[in-house]
Amino acid sequence: MSLVFVQIRCTPGKTYDVANEIWDREVVSELYSTSGDFDLLAKVYIPEGQDVGHFLASKLFDIAGIQQTLTTMTFKAF
Repeated sequence: MSLVFVQIRCTPGKTYDVANEIWDREVVSELYSTSGDFDLLAKVYIPEGQDVGHFLASKLFDIAGIQQTLTTMTFKAF
């Protein structure tokens, strides 16, 4: 499995709706509300052999209310 972190900027007033939809899809292992440029931070494990972009686009990025995302790939845990 690969681990990625996804920061999500939501349409104003839609953060809780987006967060609930993300959580209901059971795609993320952890989901946080954050301050700063993005509203949410998701920890996502990508199944072995899956393309990261395709997985995220089909499982997460089609949620209404998401304006922008920033995905950070991880390589090694210390």
